[in-house]
Amino acid sequence: MSDTTTPLKQRLRTDLTAAMKNRDKVRSTTIRMVLSAITEAEVAGKSAVELTEPQVLDVVVREAKKRREAEEAFVAAGRPELAEKEHAEAAVLADYLPQPLSAAEVSRLVAEAIATTGAGELGLKGMGKVMGLVTPQTKGKADGGEVAAEVRRQLQA
Repeated sequence: MSDTTTPLKQRLRTDLTAAMKNRDKVRSTTIRMVLSAITEAEVAGKSAVELTEPQVLDVVVREAKKRREAEEAFVAAGRPELAEKEHAEAAVLADYLPQPLSAAEVSRLVAEAIATTGAGELGLKGMGKVMGLVTPQTKGKADGGEVAAEVRRQLQA
C-alpha cells in the first residue's frame, strides 16, 4: 500500500479529529463508518491497494445511498427515531458529496448524450448507449434511477 492519501480521505480524517474534539457524536461516528468502509474497500481482493479519488467518492456515495434507503425503510415501518438517525448521518455525508445536479441539468446532459450517440432514432433500444455516456457525468451528483427515467422519457418523446 502506498503512503499517498487522497484529498477526500485526508479531509475525512481531519474532520473526524475536529468532530471528536467538538464531541459531535453523530458526525464522528458517521465519518468513522465511512473511513472504515474505505479501508474495507482498500483491503478487499487479493492485495491491498490505495483507492483513487473517484473510488473514495464512490464509497462515500454508496454509504450515503444506504442511509437514504434506510431512512425511507424506517419511515415506512413507522420508526421515526431511527429514520431521524439515518437522516442525520446522510446530512453529514452530503458535506462530502459533489453539488447535486438539478433536473434541468440532468435533462440537458441526457439531450446532449442522445444527440452525440444518435440514440434518438433507436428509441428505447438506445438507452444503454445514452446511459453509458451520461452515467460517468452524473455519478455522485444525481440518482441513477432519476437519470434513467429522464433518458427513457426523452427517448420515448
